Amino acid sequence: MRIVRFVFNEQVLFGILENQRLYPCDGDPFTNLLPEAAGIDPFAVRYLPPVCPPNVLCLGLNYRKHADEVGLPYPPEPLIFIKSTTSVCGPCDPIVLPAHSPDSIDHEAELAIVIRKRGKNIPEAEAEDYILGFTVANDVSNRAVQFSDGQWARAKSYDTFCPLGPEIVTGLDGDNLDIVCRVDGEVRQSSNTSDMIFSCRQIVSYTSRFMTLLPGTVILTGTPEGVGFSRKPPVYLRAGQTLETEIAGIGVLSNPIIASL
Repeated sequence: MRIVRFVFNEQVLFGILENQRLYPCDGDPFTNLLPEAAGIDPFAVRYLPPVCPPNVLCLGLNYRKHADEVGLPYPPEPLIFIKSTTSVCGPCDPIVLPAHSPDSIDHEAELAIVIRKRGKNIPEAEAEDYILGFTVANDVSNRAVQFSDGQWARAKSYDTFCPLGPEIVTGLDGDNLDIVCRVDGEVRQSSNTSDMIFSCRQIVSYTSRFMTLLPGTVILTGTPEGVGFSRKPPVYLRAGQTLETEIAGIGVLSNPIIASL
């Protein structure tokens, strides 16, 4: 199932994409989706982030080759941080370079898990039952702030620094998906989620040990190698560019980069 969230006739709705048609739904993906019988043109609507998460959890250093490129050991347990919910934006929404250190903004292509139902202390063997599906994310980061602060919350939480979308797709194997990041068509990151140190089931189980996972919680699972700050010289995002994040089976999340308003 391919689930989207969109604006149509001034209403915010969930919908299901099927056979090149969009079927608006009553309800939501966490209780029950009831699609209308008649579909509409999927190009006639404005798409939103596919979920409004109550929390956005993230993993650092969860790809072996990314840890290798930055010269850090593999973490013995998932390295968790949090992005603000106000950092979330959707497909085609602009990523705004902040006034503070606008020349050090980096991309991080990521697979995002969307939680289906409330859970605490979830056994790893039962984790899949708590996963609604997967979407595409980019953990946009202000590297100057990240390195100066010594912790990551501020650097990761600027408005528009968590684009999500375009769809939530159910039934995928999150541990074996190709993932690509492009800037103006140039491939910057190219990997597969099989390089993750901790699997999706491990991530869901681990995070549920220290906090209750609520329906709609989004968990970013880490980024592969190829981030801008690890390049020599570093390469960062610039106003006027277009950032594309693509994951096989889900689609392409495209966002223009603009200067601070």
